[in-house]
Order: sequence, then structure tokens, then C-alpha cells
Amino acid sequence: MLDLNNADARVLSWLTEAAFHDLIKTATYVSVVSPVAFVMCFDHDASYSSPNFAWYQQRFDRFLYVDRVVVDPAARGTGIARQLYHGVFAAATEAAVPRVVAEISADPPNPASDAFHDRLGFTELGRARLDDQDKTVRYVAADVPT
Repeated sequence: MLDLNNADARVLSWLTEAAFHDLIKTATYVSVVSPVAFVMCFDHDASYSSPNFAWYQQRFDRFLYVDRVVVDPAARGTGIARQLYHGVFAAATEAAVPRVVAEISADPPNPASDAFHDRLGFTELGRARLDDQDKTVRYVAADVPT
């Protein structure tokens, strides 16, 4: 999972092994399609230091935050990401969380992620420039069906 994460560090963030394991221990929900994909999420109460996560905490009482979803380039287009997100929405439903939230890199652009999240019903709520990461992100959310 760490190798998948770091191979896509341009739009995610590069992590050491120790930092990655700390994230997994803190995560509310993790699903893995080994060895080609994973998703990692945090709920609104998580002890997670991220400006993107903090953006949502300042605006919503309850949410499930998709911190990262990674699919090996060779496995993209096979429905794995959709499968992972079905699990995310199921976890949100089980926890009675009303929305799933995420951020998508806008600069550098990530048009595949934009299109994917649009198809799943995510809408943009705002944007932020993350100077320490030299990128701009789009904050998106989708309601959890009841």
C-alpha cells in the first residue's frame, strides 16, 4: 500500500513507512484490494492533522473523509475505485454519517479523479491553495443515501 501511495505522491503526499502505519492505525475505515488498490478514511472525530481534514471539521459536525484512494495505473478503469467507494458509502451508512467528503487536486489537475467523483454525485464546496504542498485542492462532498 505504501508503494502505491508514494507512486502517486504528486497528487497525494509522500509518506515514510512509519507515517503510513500511523495513518492506518488512526483511520476509521480502510479497504484494500491487494495488491492494486486501497482507500483510507477518517471520521469527523479522528485525531488527524491535515489542513484538508480541518477544513471539513470547521464546516460539518459529522462526515467520513476519504483521505486517499489509490489504484495502480495498470488496474484503472476496471471498477476497483467504484468498488472501494461502495464500501466507503456502506461504512458511512452503518455509522449514520450523512456525507462522504474528499479533496481532489486541482493544481496539478487530476481530471480522472474529477470525472470519477462527479459520476458518484460529489459536488464542489470550495477550494484552497496548500502552499506547503505546492498545490490547490477542490473540496467535494456527496450525501449518503438513507
